[in-house]
Amino acid sequence: MSMIGEYLRVTAAELDRAIQDPGWALDLAEEVQDAEEESEPGPAEARHFSTYKVWDMLRFLLAREAFPVNVIHGEEQLPGAEDWGYGPPSYLRPDRVRLAAQALRATGYTELITGVDAADLAAAEVYPLGWDEPGTLEWARHWYDGLTEFFEAAAGADDALLVWLD
Repeated sequence: MSMIGEYLRVTAAELDRAIQDPGWALDLAEEVQDAEEESEPGPAEARHFSTYKVWDMLRFLLAREAFPVNVIHGEEQLPGAEDWGYGPPSYLRPDRVRLAAQALRATGYTELITGVDAADLAAAEVYPLGWDEPGTLEWARHWYDGLTEFFEAAAGADDALLVWLD
């Protein structure tokens, strides 16, 4: 089974409801995921986004840049939430989403991978391992660009984000 990074855009009112009723939030996440699986919207239009298995690689790269927001795990745990796959979800409030969107846009992927090689990923035991393949650092570019678009759209709508590993 794979560990996949997941995000769900929610309005401020939906975040308040999720904090009060985490079961409702899980139902909403599943409903949105199912609906968008059919329509496959782009990151800027989507309410749900996945970083697939590159979540830990992005965590490693962003940590090297002293990134100002924990976009990989969220910053506040959803109170009372059960396990959504690999632990309970966390969230980012709209002000943190805006800060993250600005920082993601300002930090290009090429800048993130400068000075990093596959041996660094292997030494840090970055999930999912197996970093000896050629082009492994380029593997995450697509998801980083999509994550940037997703965060920018959420910031533009003044949305919060639920964040979890599934």
